[in-house]
Amino acid sequence: MKFNRLYTLIAGAALSAALAGGYVYYKWYQVDTLTNKGPTRLYTVAKGSHAAGLITELADGEVTPWALRLWLRSHPELAAIKSGTYEIQEGAPLKETLSLFASGKEFHLSLTFVEGSRFEDWQKQLASAPYLERVTLEQDETELAHELGIDNGKLEGWFLPETYAYTVHASDLSVLRRAHQEMESVLQTAWENRQENLPYKTPYEALIMASIIEKETGVPEERAEIAGVFVNRLRLGMKLQTDPTVIYGVKDRYDGNIRRSDLTDVNPYNTYVIDGLPPTPIAMPGKASIEAALNPKASDFLYFVAKGGGAHHFSRTLEEHNRAVRQYILKKS
Repeated sequence: MKFNRLYTLIAGAALSAALAGGYVYYKWYQVDTLTNKGPTRLYTVAKGSHAAGLITELADGEVTPWALRLWLRSHPELAAIKSGTYEIQEGAPLKETLSLFASGKEFHLSLTFVEGSRFEDWQKQLASAPYLERVTLEQDETELAHELGIDNGKLEGWFLPETYAYTVHASDLSVLRRAHQEMESVLQTAWENRQENLPYKTPYEALIMASIIEKETGVPEERAEIAGVFVNRLRLGMKLQTDPTVIYGVKDRYDGNIRRSDLTDVNPYNTYVIDGLPPTPIAMPGKASIEAALNPKASDFLYFVAKGGGAHHFSRTLEEHNRAVRQYILKKS
């Protein structure tokens, strides 16, 4: 009789333990299968946030606190979350979302700056970029140049046109700093591998030339040839006479047409008036134009004129150039 009673007690205890274990597993499994509630969106994990609190906030379903603590103990790698802004997906497993938080792989946006754009164009893009903090609004050109380590105080040309990724709440200054560092690196590498006997005293002069090449080039394959023309003119002491510098010099007065008065306007950028290079770049040149400026194509061409489709006709003599102007510009035979 006593044996039967003992057996019953043991069996009851075992059953209770099994039921309790099953209940614990059920609650643990509930946590394990939780998904995100709400639509796909950006979500910011604040500094000092804890995984348990985030699960409770994001979970599409009831969360039992003790089961959650037990679940996190079995997933310690998911408890070490990092602050930042992330894109979380609608209905995604919470394990996947926590894994994203633990990875620190924040949501990235991007800005693409095109070759030949001016600094004023960059400012407009930065001003309209979503989630980008503007910290340069109160800085004038000289102050910003000083902060970026640009010695001459002029910003034009000093940023490499590329696509730059940034995180939510990054600053416009951080984007500019990266773009400037990239330009310095590209320019220095190209300078170290330049042709010999080029008519530039400094990498900055090469950058100025690259910006002119960028604005003159409609067909990428012509960059080195256009560079060769300008280098030939510099070596001979001829004026560069390039329209993009005229346009840059008259600035807001330019309405799409270059007038005779523009060609004779006395300003430091009018290469129909000044000798040599203008004082600063006139745009942001890309890598290819920098390479062309420092590795021009050898030729005896001194002139070129647009012939349509972005391409140019190159001439050795003024007489030949004038014939090309009549043919392609004035449409006369």
